[in-house]
Amino acid sequence: MRKLFVGFAGSVAAALLSMSAMGPAAAQGFPSRPITLIVPAAAGGPTDAVSRLVAESMGRTLGQQIVVENVGGAGGTIGMTRVAKSLADGYMVTVWHIAQATAPSLYDNLRYNVIDDFDSIGRIADVPMTIVGKSGLEPKTAKELIDWIKQKKTAVTYAHAGIGSASHLCAIMFMSAIDTQMTALSYRGTGPAMSDLLGGQFDMMCDQTTTTTAQIKDSKIKGYAATTKERLKILPDLPTLDEAGLKNFEVAAWHAMWAPKGLPADVQKKLSDALQTALKDPKVIERLAALGIEPVKPEQATPQALSAHLKAEVAKWSPVIQASGAKGN
Repeated sequence: MRKLFVGFAGSVAAALLSMSAMGPAAAQGFPSRPITLIVPAAAGGPTDAVSRLVAESMGRTLGQQIVVENVGGAGGTIGMTRVAKSLADGYMVTVWHIAQATAPSLYDNLRYNVIDDFDSIGRIADVPMTIVGKSGLEPKTAKELIDWIKQKKTAVTYAHAGIGSASHLCAIMFMSAIDTQMTALSYRGTGPAMSDLLGGQFDMMCDQTTTTTAQIKDSKIKGYAATTKERLKILPDLPTLDEAGLKNFEVAAWHAMWAPKGLPADVQKKLSDALQTALKDPKVIERLAALGIEPVKPEQATPQALSAHLKAEVAKWSPVIQASGAKGN
């Protein structure tokens, strides 16, 4: 009986040793099939554009296609919930932005922890934002726009891509800075909102350069100001809000990549390395530049740097959102 037990225990130990030895080998074989990249926003928006550029380059590096799937709604929380609850094997990743840091303050019943339920892959870019209006809007300059809003107040309509979206957060900061509330129109993504702005369905919005640059250049919408400290290289004639009198106003929609918590270390490294390669890809750099975006520096694109950045952003936005009283559905 004792010999039988010893023999059984030895077999179990050998099996466990064999399984542990297979771990690195399995990771070395990653990826052996296509990877799904969840974009928690509608197609045609800024996050969608950034995601598809990065996915194409990463797919070439990894030797597998990265399929982009848009899962919009509820300020990105529907898509991020799906990622958080998925298998942590590297075959599902997500690209999302600043809204990952603001979700805890906006949603009382969030089904995931933005820090504890995800493994960081890396930060991608800090996307500048712009204050834009419909082509027939009365004010001609950013200063005139601010004065006009203060006069018209809630008669002014602005759109955003959903509670917690970058366009919503920028609007909150803007209204706080000018101490005036406008009337909000909520959309399921920036793409649909931009379509209605082009059609003159509302007055203005604050949106990322990925969506607004071409429209401003083609004079299809009015560009009033950039939300950066300095003027944008791609839109050098567009003044900053600081120039318009809103001192030290700065909002950028940073984008990053995550995977479900529990990712094997070797798989995480492969994904992170592929992302870093994408951010150095001349084609990616050129196409991002056309949208007014520059990739972050290599040291900012690491998993460790993204984890630290996310924690800092959660702490930064919490008091701003609480003061605004904004809440997601």
